[in-house]
Amino acid sequence: MTVASNNTSHSVDQMYQEHHSWLSVFIKRRLGCPDTTADLVQDTYLRLLTRGKLPEYKDSRKYLTHIAKGLVIDLYRKRRVESAYLELIEQEPSLVASSPEDHTIVVEALVEIDTLLHKLPIKARQALLMRQLEGKSYKEIAFELEVSVSSVEKYVAKGLQGCMLAMLNEV
Repeated sequence: MTVASNNTSHSVDQMYQEHHSWLSVFIKRRLGCPDTTADLVQDTYLRLLTRGKLPEYKDSRKYLTHIAKGLVIDLYRKRRVESAYLELIEQEPSLVASSPEDHTIVVEALVEIDTLLHKLPIKARQALLMRQLEGKSYKEIAFELEVSVSSVEKYVAKGLQGCMLAMLNEV
């Protein structure tokens, strides 16, 4: 998408007025919850504002749809991670966060890790998780992934490199 030119430009305000109802219906169909829908509609326009550029008028819906779909996916991913975390703390009460704030911090960190891992190629992600979480040897991972040990070494290195780059970008 490009920055709108003067003759076809429109403001975020105009986009909001023209597309708010349609966008609300679009998101509500995917979520069902009016409160969450309202939050995601606002987040969609907030993303639009923070990107600092508007699409051409003819591309407005397409652009808003793209942002909204990404936010819905992020929400589903967060819910999946939070659900897995809640399951874990039910099984291991000693891991329970001491406050709602701690719970939120843990879930946000887990969502960031999940997002990072899903940016890696699948074999790199699998190899890294098998190595770090399951403590498997490179030979065991190679056998399971049906690749060479040197490939596993490369996958794990690529995964660790991705993690390091993400950490450096956060600082």
